[in-house]
Amino acid sequence: MTNLLFICSRNQWRSPTAEALWRQRPGFNARSAGTSPNAKKTVNTADLQWADLIFVMEKKHKNRLKAEFGRMVQFKTIHVLDIPDDYRFMDQELIDELEARVGALLS
Repeated sequence: MTNLLFICSRNQWRSPTAEALWRQRPGFNARSAGTSPNAKKTVNTADLQWADLIFVMEKKHKNRLKAEFGRMVQFKTIHVLDIPDDYRFMDQELIDELEARVGALLS
């Protein structure tokens, strides 16, 4: 099993959508978290240790991970998906973007 961690700011729409999509796929475990202190679930060291691959929605999320968890993420693969905060949970357009971008990185 490959552990996938999806991160956005508030863990409200983008990363929970990605988690929902990949949690149901064979061969993957998925979690999501946010970088904001106001996130529904804030990313922590246990999430980062658990993750085999980390997907962030924007470059600022990668920068925040490096600033807050530098040593822990220095040898982790962090992919920036470049998906803006323009969607709601499970929007079809967001699903299409995630499937295309994450799917390409996992294949």
